[in-house]
Amino acid sequence: MTAGQLRASRALLAMDQKALAELSGVSLPTIQRMEASEGVVRGTVETLTKVIEALNRAGVELIGDDARSDSGGRGVRLRHSTRS
Repeated sequence: MTAGQLRASRALLAMDQKALAELSGVSLPTIQRMEASEGVVRGTVETLTKVIEALNRAGVELIGDDARSDSGGRGVRLRHSTRS
């Protein structure tokens, strides 16, 4: 999960950081650090799992690079620009 995916997930759910912290059982400062990181979010496996599971329960499916999403519903994916 990247910091961008985390922020986009919350935006799709119209959820603030505090609500995600409560839903996931992770502290608010931890959510804030995760979102402020560059690229892939760093943290313990347990913390990352809690956040991802909370987002899944809320209705967000995180899509990795080159992964398909066959379950339907809306989604967001950032394409890499081919422009120089």
